[in-house]
Amino acid sequence: MKNRLRVLRADKRWTQAELGDRVSVSRQAINAVETGKHDPSLTLAFALAKAFDMTIEDVFDSGGDAD
Repeated sequence: MKNRLRVLRADKRWTQAELGDRVSVSRQAINAVETGKHDPSLTLAFALAKAFDMTIEDVFDSGGDAD
């Protein structure tokens, strides 16, 4: 699943560890989601979107054409 986490995190000048602390996961978990090695749970996806004051759709792209 594609995502904009790295760009959004850089805009806030947060490290992976800082973002992880904000959403209660490890730096390694943030890295795995950012690099596409792991798809986040729905709970984590909501928490990440909330951390950036965005919707899940604004942060993540499932790659499907829903149009």
